[in-house]
Amino acid sequence: MAGDLFLQRPLLLPLVFTWSIVLVLAHEHHGADLTEEQLHAPVDSILWIHIALQVIVWGFIFPVGMVLGLTRSRWHVPVQSLAFALTFGGIFLGHAHGGRQFPSSIHSHIGSWILVPILAQLGLGIYLKLHIHEHTLRPYAVRAHGLLGRIWPILGWVQGLFGVITLRGFCGEVGAGQCAAHYIMGSGFIAYGVIMALLLVVGDNWVRRSGRSPEWWDSWVIMLWGIVNTFTEHHGGEWSVKDMQHTILGILWWAGGALGIFLSRNNHRNVVPAVIIILTGWAMSDHAQALMLSTKVHSMFGYSLMFAGFARIFEVCFIPLPSSSLSETPPLDDNDSEHTLAPSAPKDAGVATKPNAARAFRHLPPFLLVASGLLFMSATDEELNAVHEEGMDHVTYVLSMYSIAFLFYLLTVFLLHLYSTSGRNASSTQQPSVVFSTEGIELSDTTDASKWYAPLPREEGRSAAVHVLGEDEDD
Repeated sequence: MAGDLFLQRPLLLPLVFTWSIVLVLAHEHHGADLTEEQLHAPVDSILWIHIALQVIVWGFIFPVGMVLGLTRSRWHVPVQSLAFALTFGGIFLGHAHGGRQFPSSIHSHIGSWILVPILAQLGLGIYLKLHIHEHTLRPYAVRAHGLLGRIWPILGWVQGLFGVITLRGFCGEVGAGQCAAHYIMGSGFIAYGVIMALLLVVGDNWVRRSGRSPEWWDSWVIMLWGIVNTFTEHHGGEWSVKDMQHTILGILWWAGGALGIFLSRNNHRNVVPAVIIILTGWAMSDHAQALMLSTKVHSMFGYSLMFAGFARIFEVCFIPLPSSSLSETPPLDDNDSEHTLAPSAPKDAGVATKPNAARAFRHLPPFLLVASGLLFMSATDEELNAVHEEGMDHVTYVLSMYSIAFLFYLLTVFLLHLYSTSGRNASSTQQPSVVFSTEGIELSDTTDASKWYAPLPREEGRSAAVHVLGEDEDD
């Protein structure tokens, strides 16, 4: 018993110390006491460092550490320890900056109380490293640690959005409803794209085990969201054109989603979710706005959705899912020349080119959904009025959002690739290493190779004759 108490002290001390930080940082924000000069002062360097640090930690380091934890990699603890140390520094800077001051906001309150899940996760991690209570408390701690770790990207995404809102001064009493609609639906499109990419890269086997087609899951989400949207877009009074459009979109979603669920029975695939995406995109592309800039951005959002829907139809109808993870074609290493669409030899055309071309095309629908979500999130009246006042045209703005979409999707597929190649998954993806000679010749399977070539294998039961140069046999 005394030994257990001694082992728990390393856990209790940091918890007591860090809980005191919660009590200090969870202070009241006196927004009503701020002067106009404080509200409109320039943003100082400390706040910019806070923003940059938290973006790096929550946007990259924490997700990488989460993936390494899922694969039981030995790098999980070092990476997450670095992330915890940096995020504590970022939180301190967020409360210590000068320059512009901000009124009390959701971001400030979450920023204080976000320490609760952070410290819970840190405490659980320390507890698990002690390897005590193996058959009593530890199994529950493992589940709790894994559950908290999985919500980390969502927590960072939500807090980051509120941070942007606070910094820009958007989504006040007038624009709160529009912000909620754009940010929630835009985040939904992004999540849809991320999940689609997850199923593409690492989820094929899970889809088979579930016994449900991907469209079955899509249709359920679309139907449930349509039910919510139908009864939340009109808030009494006269019906405006936008109220009618948004409400009928909700009806479209739950009606089409119900059809998609029925058609997806017995693991059948269908194009109904893609058709719903196309119709939604068409409606948004013709969604008139007060500013021409806003109309153009909404149009591009609609076109992106329509392209995503058409790409999804093509994928469902003409690009089948891989038949099995244990197919005749082995997985390809990143350095393998067969990753190109052009075959290295005619005999490889049917083996490597078609599956790789199909896999390449399947990245198009999720990327377009991510781009559509970012465009919709950036299309509120307040945001586009600010862009208009800066003198930026719709071409520059749309291409900026697409640039962010490329980076976001890069991060997504990188994390999925890391999941497939790290920790306990590393052994299943190891391929013969590939090197190149000084003449540019690709060489593989270099386990026992010399600098340029590998020795020929000897036949079993026979010893190879040793041939000495210069001792030619006489015929």
